[in-house]
Amino acid sequence: MTTDALRQQVDRSLRQFVGRQEPALGDPDLEPLLAAANDLLSGGKRLRPAFCYWGWRGAGGEDGPGIFAAAASLELLQASALVHDDVMDKSDLRRGMPSAHRRFQALHEKAGWHGAAEQFGEGAAILLGNLLLIWSGEMWRTSALPPESLAAAQPLHDHMRTELMCGQYLDLLEQAHGENSFDSALRVALYKSGKYSVEQPLRLGLVLAARGTEPWIDELCVEYGRRVGIAFQLRDDILGVFGDPAQTGKPAGDDLREGKRTMLVAKTLAAATSDDAQIVRRLLGDPALDEQGVATLRGIINDTGALQECEDLIASYLDEALAALARAPITEEARAALDDLAVAATSRQS
Repeated sequence: MTTDALRQQVDRSLRQFVGRQEPALGDPDLEPLLAAANDLLSGGKRLRPAFCYWGWRGAGGEDGPGIFAAAASLELLQASALVHDDVMDKSDLRRGMPSAHRRFQALHEKAGWHGAAEQFGEGAAILLGNLLLIWSGEMWRTSALPPESLAAAQPLHDHMRTELMCGQYLDLLEQAHGENSFDSALRVALYKSGKYSVEQPLRLGLVLAARGTEPWIDELCVEYGRRVGIAFQLRDDILGVFGDPAQTGKPAGDDLREGKRTMLVAKTLAAATSDDAQIVRRLLGDPALDEQGVATLRGIINDTGALQECEDLIASYLDEALAALARAPITEEARAALDDLAVAATSRQS
């Protein structure tokens, strides 16, 4: 199963599932909601389904529509999280297109409806995110995998979704607290992104195939999955400041305008001079931050060594993860695929 072939299977499963929802959304007024869902689901790297699928194959699972549907359901969960995250961060763009709440806001403005367009946009986006979350559970439950496999993995599936929501709250709390440590930023990164991006999808696939947990499964998911998840989020932190907008689909330095208290920012503040730290605190979170302000913050992040330190951490986490993967009792095909996935997740440019 090549990367492209797996992506095609995931895309096909998503199209088929959403297509089955269309009769229930037959009211013409619901067309914008369905269109927004389809557009959001048309993009993405499909990393979460890939980790789930290769966990399944690694523990001896065979190809079939059931695992493709179960793995693809994680894209609906991811889409739900992105919609809600953009509302909370007041982000204007997602993957180079207007974020869901801005899209619905524009719909309101163009139609000349009553009330506040911004409030309508945010409300509609929250509902879209909720709909995608509901669909993720439905697609998982109706994936046609053996009932005993789904029953074995269901507690983990429930816990993963709970962790994600708790991570979103911790992220809000982190911004409200202001100053943060690397450890507190790492906690948010794990709950909000790292675990549900790598560790838990991998664990889901392994448990689905093994129909239960084994000591080696937890060991692999922590020593490989969690480390790749942290490195994945560190790369995300770096791209949020230094990424190319043409590849990330978001304006340059958008994380800085949003005031995200990332691990990269924590490392910067810990190493900055008092004058530089004051500049960071003053500019971070300024929605009107211009290109010069972004350049100033980038310069401080680079000069403190925080950027290089995060790059070194990514390399270290990746090396440790791949060493753990080499020891795991999984199929050689899955080992090779998970090796490639770890590198792709931590060296990506978008």
